[in-house]
Amino acid sequence: MAQYNLRMPELPEIEVLKRSLEPQLVGRRFGTVRVRDPRLREPVDARRLRRHCRDREILGLRRRSKYLLVDLEGGYTLVVHLGMSGRLTLAPAETPAEAHEHLSFGVIERDRRYRRRKLRFRDPRRFGLVLSLQTRSLDGDRHFAHLGVEPLGERFSGRLLARAAEGRRVAVKSFLMDARQVVGVGNIYACEALFRSGIHPFRAAGRISRKRWDRLGDAIVDVLGDAIRQGGTTLNDFADGDGNVGYFQVALDVYGREAEPCTLCSRPIRREILANRSTFYCPGCQR
Repeated sequence: MAQYNLRMPELPEIEVLKRSLEPQLVGRRFGTVRVRDPRLREPVDARRLRRHCRDREILGLRRRSKYLLVDLEGGYTLVVHLGMSGRLTLAPAETPAEAHEHLSFGVIERDRRYRRRKLRFRDPRRFGLVLSLQTRSLDGDRHFAHLGVEPLGERFSGRLLARAAEGRRVAVKSFLMDARQVVGVGNIYACEALFRSGIHPFRAAGRISRKRWDRLGDAIVDVLGDAIRQGGTTLNDFADGDGNVGYFQVALDVYGREAEPCTLCSRPIRREILANRSTFYCPGCQR
């Protein structure tokens, strides 16, 4: 299969990461916070991280869009975004630092007799983000205030999308990828959901019937759910908290399959550029 910008981890990959780390972190404490290289998308504030994270119990892990949130005692939250090439993995504390390892958090077990581990963040391309915020101010922070509805949340539905799309001339694929409308539907999953619902990616968002929006809403939930169950899409740099890659790439119907036969009608899959992104669709099945 050809590769088309399979780099940035999307919502399913962050959900997989959250689920892999959750049982290994919740109830433990962060110990030493070591910043080796603060150069990320925003410079790492080592002093603030230590003040908010060191010797704090890990209460839970959440995901908001493509951000991993680690809630800590004392009302603080560690925020991590993988950017284009970031990895967040657990390793034994004595493991030597990796190349491009920007920072690490010591993880203290409930029973201090057990060997310690470290949660380490590496990012060769330095587009990632690691910061800490007060939990109560999270929703109003500039990183989160503009974000739309979660596609795996209770509020999400085709009806909600249809209402937001009324009168909009923008292509439906671009509409789905607008984080102000719905978060986490990246290029791969937008292409796959539109294929499953039979909707052409260039069709104007405001010219889609309510019935088709319902079908598209269901397809978005299904394709994201399938990707999560299969461990996320295999990206060049993505791995979960244990270093395992995903396998959803083998199940893609249109993305990366230019000129290959459609799995439904056998017509060749097309690739066109929409908003500077490769867009894959079947000209026979999608209208």
